[in-house]
Amino acid sequence: MSEGFTLWFTGLSGSGKSTLANLVADELRNRGHRVEVLDGDEVRTNLSKGLGFSKEDRDTNIRRIGYVCKLLARNGVIAISAAISPYRDVRDEVRKMHDRFFEVFVECPLDTLVERDVKGLYKKAIAGEIKNFTGVSDPYEAPLNAELIVNSSTESREESLANLLETLESLEFIKGAAR
Repeated sequence: MSEGFTLWFTGLSGSGKSTLANLVADELRNRGHRVEVLDGDEVRTNLSKGLGFSKEDRDTNIRRIGYVCKLLARNGVIAISAAISPYRDVRDEVRKMHDRFFEVFVECPLDTLVERDVKGLYKKAIAGEIKNFTGVSDPYEAPLNAELIVNSSTESREESLANLLETLESLEFIKGAAR
């Protein structure tokens, strides 16, 4: 059984966390790893139903995701979290509870996110119609020491995925693909 770890994606809404998380999950499964993806929206529906968007509720949500990732990782699963996780202190707290933790900051400028936003949530948040919207009326604290930063406004999905796999291999979280 391969050694589990937590692969934690953080970034603003619409930055590409879930897209990249699912791409890497597919690649890791193809390489024979056991993988589970915890998507922020799905977790809010199933594991954290009833939580709001106050700092306390957001922190509780992230701690829950972190705990589930810890359980999965210690049982040989690569646990992938794709949640905004806006507050650095709680991400760092989650990091400390794991033996093997790899953080990916999916960076993307706000103007690009507004352009991409098919649901119009950023425009509503900027207009004040949505309160506590991360990156607009609520803070987002970028990681200071992420293992990897990808920029979804300047890199293609394929470039970000290749960069992520190469970094995971070089830091010995995974073995290289068989040639």
